[in-house]
Amino acid sequence: MHQDSQRSALRPAVPHDRGVTAQLTLEPFRIAIPDADLAELKARLAATRWPEQLPGTPWQRGVPVDYLKGLAAYWANDFDWRAQEAELNSHPQFRTEIDGQTVHFLHIESPEPNARPLILLHGWPGSVVEFLDIIGPLSNPRAHGLDPAQAFHLVIPSLVGFGFSTPLSGADWTINRIAAAVTELMAALDYDRFCVQGGDYGSVIGPAIGSHVPDRVIGVHINGPAFGVMPGKGVTDDELASLAEIERERVARAAVWAAEMTAYFRLQGTRPQTLSYGLTDSPAGQLAWIVEKFKEWTDSAKDLPEDAVDRDRLLANVSVYWFTGTAGSSANLYYETTHTRTMSPPSGVPTGVAVFAADMAIRRYAEKRHNITHWSDFDIGGHFAAMETPQVLVDDIRTFFATVT
Repeated sequence: MHQDSQRSALRPAVPHDRGVTAQLTLEPFRIAIPDADLAELKARLAATRWPEQLPGTPWQRGVPVDYLKGLAAYWANDFDWRAQEAELNSHPQFRTEIDGQTVHFLHIESPEPNARPLILLHGWPGSVVEFLDIIGPLSNPRAHGLDPAQAFHLVIPSLVGFGFSTPLSGADWTINRIAAAVTELMAALDYDRFCVQGGDYGSVIGPAIGSHVPDRVIGVHINGPAFGVMPGKGVTDDELASLAEIERERVARAAVWAAEMTAYFRLQGTRPQTLSYGLTDSPAGQLAWIVEKFKEWTDSAKDLPEDAVDRDRLLANVSVYWFTGTAGSSANLYYETTHTRTMSPPSGVPTGVAVFAADMAIRRYAEKRHNITHWSDFDIGGHFAAMETPQVLVDDIRTFFATVT
C-alpha cells in the first residue's frame, strides 16, 4: 500500500469536491532562512517603539509591556533559530501543488512494518513546530520504550496559508477545501486508509476529512476542539443543572471567553488584511499577538506562557510566522470561516476526544455531530497539548487508535 516517499512523481490523486484531478509532483524541501533575515529580526526588535503600560493591570488588558520586552530581548539575543531549523530539517519535508496551492508537509515513515498512516493537523496560532516533541514516540515507539503495535507513518502539513504552504493562491480556502486538499495529498502518497489527529482548526478539518471520505478514514482524534462541542448561547437552568460539575465549569469559562477573549477572532474574521500590516512589519507585534494565546489558552495553573510551553518551542513557532510573513494569510482562514459558516455533515467515523484542563468541550454536545467512541478528561494541560503535555497526548492518541481498525 505504501510507496517510497522520495519519489518525485506521484500517482494521480482521487478527485476532491472542486472537481480537480492532477498528478502531483513532490519536491524535497529544506528550511533555510537567510542570515540577513535573522539580522533584520534582531535589528527590528532592537528598534521596537514600546507603548506605555497602565499600572496594576498585568494581562487583563493584554500582554504586559515589561513581560514582552523580556521575551523580545530573549528572542533577539539568546534564542537559537538555527537549532530549531535543524530539528525541523532532520525530518523529511516536501512541497507540492494541489488545486493551484503550494502545500508543505513533513513525511516521517515509521520503521515498524505494520505502522498505519496518521495525519497531524495544527491550527492557529500553531504550525508544524507544535508536533516536534511527539514525532518520535508516534513514529518510532520502540525507540521510546512504547509498544510498537501502535506505530504511525506521519504526514504533517502546514495548513494552506500557514508557514511554508504559501503564498496563498487566492480566496475561498475554506475548512472543507483544505480537508479536500489533504485528502488528495494522502491519495497521492498512496495511503488508501489513514488516521487523522488535529487540534484547534485541525479539530474541525480532521472531521471534515472524515465526512469527505469516510470509507478511507480509520478514525479521527481531536484535542483543543474549536467548534461543535459546546452548547452555545441560551443554556437553560435545567440544562445547566443536568451537567456534571466539571461541565458547568466549562460552560462558565466559555462564557468568559465569548465576552472577553474573542477580539482576535473578530478581527481576523473580518479584516485580516488590515491586521497584517502591523504584524508583518513589527516582530514585537507578531510576538504579542501569538503569545497572548499561549497565556490564555494554556493551563491556568501556569503563571506565564513559558511555564506551560518550552520558551524556545514557543519562539520557534512565532518565528515561522515572522520569517514567512504569514500573519495575514493564516488569518484568512478565520475570514473564510466567518463568511461561509458551513460545516461538513457528520461522518459517522469513530472519533476520540482528549479534553485538557484549559479546554471547554462537553461530551453531550460533541455527540450531536460526532460518533464519539473515546473521551478523555485531563486535569492538566491546555489548548497546545502537543507542546504542553506531549506524552499525555501521545498516550491518548495511541489508546484511541488501538480501538479502531
